[in-house]
Amino acid sequence: MTYYYNSLNFNKSTKPKIMMKSKLLSIGILLATTVMLISATYQDAPPPQKKVFCEIVGTQKLMSSKVTIEVDFGEETSFFADNRIKDEATGKAKTFNSMIDALNFFGTQGWNFEQAYTVTVGQQNVYHFLMSRYTQE
Repeated sequence: MTYYYNSLNFNKSTKPKIMMKSKLLSIGILLATTVMLISATYQDAPPPQKKVFCEIVGTQKLMSSKVTIEVDFGEETSFFADNRIKDEATGKAKTFNSMIDALNFFGTQGWNFEQAYTVTVGQQNVYHFLMSRYTQE
């Protein structure tokens, strides 16, 4: 064994130095790899999202079981603004078979159900459904 160290100009004091250098090199490579993985993770992260809400107010049509809904997005509107959902083909107010039909419609648009309550005005029920979804900021 001593012949091997002596032929390569190694002695007992150089062996620990070489082992220390290889350990430092291994730690450096591990640290660099970790930093690269973390930075790649943050670059691939989706942009921050904001949760927005809307309220669907459904009223039953006279002499019918269908409902007409208005949507409140919390935006300022004029007194005479029509907030009803319009049919794209005809431009008229869209009617739904029931509030569940309206929920299904909003579900296809990416909205999620949060809460519902009913208010009775006179002899008519007014249905309020709170919906939410995430949007890009």
